[in-house]
Amino acid sequence: MIRVYTQQVKGKRWLQQYQGCSPVFACILGFTATGLIPGISAAGATPDDRQYTAIADAEFLVNGVTRQPQYPLPPLTVGVSPVFISRAVVEAFNLPIYLFNAGLPHPPTVPAIDLGGIPAKCLTSGNALPLETVKRLFEQGLQWGEKLANVVGDSYLIISECVVGGTTTALSLLTGLGIDAAGKVNSSHPQCNHGQKWDVVQLGLQRAGLGGRGAGELPESEPRKKNSPFHPYHPAPLYSVTSSSSHPLTPSPLDHLKLVAAVGDPMQIAAAGMAMAASRRCGVLLAGGTQMLAVYTLAQALAESVLAYPSITEGNSLAWQPAQVVVGTTRWVAEDSTGDTVGLAQDIGSVPLLATQLSFTQSRYPQLQAYEQGYVKEGVGAGGCAIAAHLYKGWNSAELLQAIENLVEQYGLSLR
Repeated sequence: MIRVYTQQVKGKRWLQQYQGCSPVFACILGFTATGLIPGISAAGATPDDRQYTAIADAEFLVNGVTRQPQYPLPPLTVGVSPVFISRAVVEAFNLPIYLFNAGLPHPPTVPAIDLGGIPAKCLTSGNALPLETVKRLFEQGLQWGEKLANVVGDSYLIISECVVGGTTTALSLLTGLGIDAAGKVNSSHPQCNHGQKWDVVQLGLQRAGLGGRGAGELPESEPRKKNSPFHPYHPAPLYSVTSSSSHPLTPSPLDHLKLVAAVGDPMQIAAAGMAMAASRRCGVLLAGGTQMLAVYTLAQALAESVLAYPSITEGNSLAWQPAQVVVGTTRWVAEDSTGDTVGLAQDIGSVPLLATQLSFTQSRYPQLQAYEQGYVKEGVGAGGCAIAAHLYKGWNSAELLQAIENLVEQYGLSLR
């Protein structure tokens, strides 16, 4: 039911350590105007729908099926929201849910902890978030990571996200951090729109004064495939010239925060802080694909930069325990033939990538079968929740599918 794709020893050790444990589920909601670019995401049929995706998913995650939701789940071109997977698990096992608002365009309709963030502007601006907002979100993430670790105890914390357009901001963040991620990320489209994403990212980095990262172009007619001869850029220290410190080749923690402010989204820095702080006390499952690989890379970069700039932070406040952290997603992401999630994780280096082997091949609902055709794939911690269902109670794919289908059936009846 769970496969370890990278860092086999670390991943299997983590799974063994938390076998039979009941986790705590945290979901960080955010928004980037990048998600409103036509065609950039399929998490909502129209740009207007996508403004409410995170709010509607959060409402369903907490309340489940209701007759008159304030924000109904937005229509998708094909498939259904991955929140059906997450809700089926948290409902079956009564998992504690902590919702965080890192920056939404409209207030959520269910209780959520406000982190003091704001929605990000489109990353093409090169000025997505105010630096002070990024700093505040990071501090809030660190504080809540410590608080949740106290709640978790000897178990693990699932950190999930809901950010439409987030795989594109993940690409920009990974690129800025020196990872060759172009052509390797995923999307909610069945055929990843690599060319569009890369054009957006290049423009944002250039406008942020971080240009010169690209060397080549994606073919206009098709997205980049794995093992393509196209190499979008050669990783180099992003701040080799513009670093705000006296260490010209080593970025400081502040430099990383500036990168998020330039081309990131509000979820990323909050999740990184939360994971770093929680990892000192408990296990952490970063529930997602491309976006959580970016969060892991950001946390790793922040922790490593402290070694060069100890005076910038207070003591070891940015220390973390990476052995306690894994990224967990769905098979549809890990084995997406139009991206290269495994290769991306290998490029990052030390991150164990896990994925549930949940299958919808035998589902009686076409909306779920669409996942097997490459639609939707992941979101709202769906893969992490599926992993938790197996770890906690030993559920197999058939048992989890039954719970999800029951929820889809209830939802269909509520619409009549």
